[in-house]
Amino acid sequence: MLSRMHVVAGVALAIAAAVPVSFAQDYPVKTAHLVVSFVPGGPTDVIGRALAQALSERLGQSFVVENRGGAGGNIAAKYVAGSAPDGYTLLVTTSALVVNQSLYKDPGYQVLRDFTPIALVASSPNVFVAPPSTAANDLREFIRDHKGKHITYATAGIGTTPHLGGHQLLRGMAGLDAADVPYQGAAPAIAATMGGHVTLASVTFAPALAEIKAGKLKGLAVTSLQRVPALPDLPTVAESGFPGYESYTWVAILAPASLPPAIATKLNAAINDAFQRADVRENLATLGFEAKTGTLAEFDAYLRQELVKWAKLVKETGIAPQ
Repeated sequence: MLSRMHVVAGVALAIAAAVPVSFAQDYPVKTAHLVVSFVPGGPTDVIGRALAQALSERLGQSFVVENRGGAGGNIAAKYVAGSAPDGYTLLVTTSALVVNQSLYKDPGYQVLRDFTPIALVASSPNVFVAPPSTAANDLREFIRDHKGKHITYATAGIGTTPHLGGHQLLRGMAGLDAADVPYQGAAPAIAATMGGHVTLASVTFAPALAEIKAGKLKGLAVTSLQRVPALPDLPTVAESGFPGYESYTWVAILAPASLPPAIATKLNAAINDAFQRADVRENLATLGFEAKTGTLAEFDAYLRQELVKWAKLVKETGIAPQ
């Protein structure tokens, strides 16, 4: 016959086991925070706010944006990694998350250990741009004109995909004497390029789009495998003499590790529902982004591939861990 102590212990264990399930079914019951890893006004912030609105509408509770920029996204990532895995603190970040894994000796987190992947939400190619006074009309002509010359290229910071992709193309594949000039964001890198302070820039497509259309920047090539509908006359890097070259900046949402699977599934479903809508996709396209949808497993697999890809490129470029 079971003692009272055994019965009480059994009941306690049963209640404890049931709590996560019930909690996940009721989620969300209070305001949740989307911690954006970059400062307000940039594409990551814009997409984060679109996510907040979509989740608020679909899940019946407020999702608010909290910007924690700095250290290439590491400040926000470290903060979320140390938060409770209850679905009320979520990370909105970019491909910098996987790049930083190899770029920093200790970024303050390990992607596969410290996060639950929720959804890949948007992706954008990078673009090579030059001052409007540049004689070359495209990347092929630019490389021809600058062989044997010292040039500088602006980026949004060390370790960003435009920085690494620019290093790979300009110094590695094209063999140019190119020195990178890192800025604290795409906006100052673009401003420096428009002002002629650097020879060209490698930046994300979204913040450069309006300036290219206005003639304030000269587009040289886009890093997607296919041309971008927003600028159909702009050739790809692959078309410019470097077959197979591609580089993207993506935006995704993650939660702390050990998030209950039911909450992860609910968040993923709500995001997929929102980003399948034609108006959302059209709005993202105006920013130069393509909306993405997919399952939890698909995003997990993509993260693992990206970690391997960027670790290899960081090693090839010889950038010392910071």
